Amino acid sequence: MNYFSYRKGRLFCEQVGVREIARRFGTPCYVYSYETIVRHFLRLRDAWRPVDIIITYAVKANSNVAILNIFKNLGSSADVVSGGELYRALKAGFPARRIVFGGVGKTETEVAYAIKRGVFAIVADSAEELGMLDRQARRCGRRVNVALRINPDIDSATHAYIATGMRIHKFGIEAGKALAAFRAAQSCRFLRVVGIHHHIGSQITKLKPFLAAFERTLALVKELHRHGLLIRFVDIGGGIGITYKDEAVFSFEELAKKLRPLIREADVQVMMEPGRVIVGNAGILLTRVTLVKKTSGKDFVIVDAGMNDLIRPMLYGAYHEIKSERRVAATMKADVVGPICESGDFFALDRTVPKFEAGDLMAIMSAGAYGFSMSSNYNARPRAAEVLVRGRKAYLIRKRESYRDLILGEKIPRFLD
Repeated sequence: MNYFSYRKGRLFCEQVGVREIARRFGTPCYVYSYETIVRHFLRLRDAWRPVDIIITYAVKANSNVAILNIFKNLGSSADVVSGGELYRALKAGFPARRIVFGGVGKTETEVAYAIKRGVFAIVADSAEELGMLDRQARRCGRRVNVALRINPDIDSATHAYIATGMRIHKFGIEAGKALAAFRAAQSCRFLRVVGIHHHIGSQITKLKPFLAAFERTLALVKELHRHGLLIRFVDIGGGIGITYKDEAVFSFEELAKKLRPLIREADVQVMMEPGRVIVGNAGILLTRVTLVKKTSGKDFVIVDAGMNDLIRPMLYGAYHEIKSERRVAATMKADVVGPICESGDFFALDRTVPKFEAGDLMAIMSAGAYGFSMSSNYNARPRAAEVLVRGRKAYLIRKRESYRDLILGEKIPRFLD
């Protein structure tokens, strides 16, 4: 459920009309619903009761500091995968003790930064990374909590680019080599082995892969305990899908019901890393139609947002529902495209959409996750504004970039003058 709806034929975010948002902040812009974010988070948290799990929001899904601050205030922890995401989480107010630092290919500089700031744990993605973590911890003079990411070799049945849990993927330690990796980690003087991590992919709509992954991890926990390696927590990752079009996604309650008995059997603290499932349907990309172009082959609705603002359709062939700001009965079949110099610059192809005219406002739905966070300045386009709505008020949480912003940090060498 989300709080975007039509009122008297006009699209609203909570109690603010998106037409008013466009008037105040311009287009393109991202619009997020505070109440939708809170509702989704609380429903996920409450679904697990009476089991107490730690929710660790995946910062990569939407990393605006205002959005992060919402999660901090709700009691969430933060899952970060880069030094930049760690910086954002700290600036948003997360205590370092509520931050887990994971990711592939962490640099020594990033690891040192995480250790010095005192994050709760660092997730080692490979056995090869352990030596570097131990070395940096020694240099910082601190023992560091470490979890090892295990690759359970589970097919998550999602898009190939966002599947992460099979042995052909770059993520994690092979399950067959896990015991040796944990022993190696335990032998590192400055590392304190406290957890297991797995993550099998994103936009997962079937329950079976989650259950299979946890069962394999649970078997590993038991094996480690038999060898005297006691594990304090298991991080089951994230990846729960949302409905973009007609996907039938399992509910939070269904997932919790299936996993609760396994969690009790494991007798460990469980963490999970939701991202898209909380913020995906809490945001839209608001854009304006610049013109409708008719050719002998097809019609094109050209808008002022481009693939630099929302790359998911081009990158994954992803579907995003297209709505008009004003409810209209008439429809048209068209490609909805942007102004970028690429044929891949589209939001919908050969889609039946509301009948648009130049100047109309369009809402590209389900854009709250992996929208702005994956945006760029391609074609020297300033990145969009971001707006957060709560009740009757809309707040600018990121100003639109200017042309001047595009060249910040750039410098012409003297020899070229």
